[in-house]
Amino acid sequence: MMHHFVPSLVLLVIFCVTGFTVVNAAGECGRKSPDQEAFKLAPCAMAAQDENAPVSDRCCTAIKEIGHNPSCLCAVMLSKTAQSTGAKPQVSITIPKRCNIVDRPVGYKCGAYTLP
Repeated sequence: MMHHFVPSLVLLVIFCVTGFTVVNAAGECGRKSPDQEAFKLAPCAMAAQDENAPVSDRCCTAIKEIGHNPSCLCAVMLSKTAQSTGAKPQVSITIPKRCNIVDRPVGYKCGAYTLP
């Protein structure tokens, strides 16, 4: 009787591990969650709170890196981690423009916001 149980248990473990990997890799930011990616935008903290704050070169570099994937950039800007730092989504979405990123996704819908 135990012989029939072991193969079933092995299949269940394989299914769970495989299913977890697929779900983990299917997010807006690939294998990392938007909350994990948000830490890369630490240099943007002040610029994400105040539209008149200067945007540092380090911030713009991070925005360019994440901005190659507009859906990831939006998810990061709207993440709980970003919001917990005091970042305001309506201000955060202005950072790519303030960095003078020419190939930014102008008009891209980012939740309730549109990238300028």
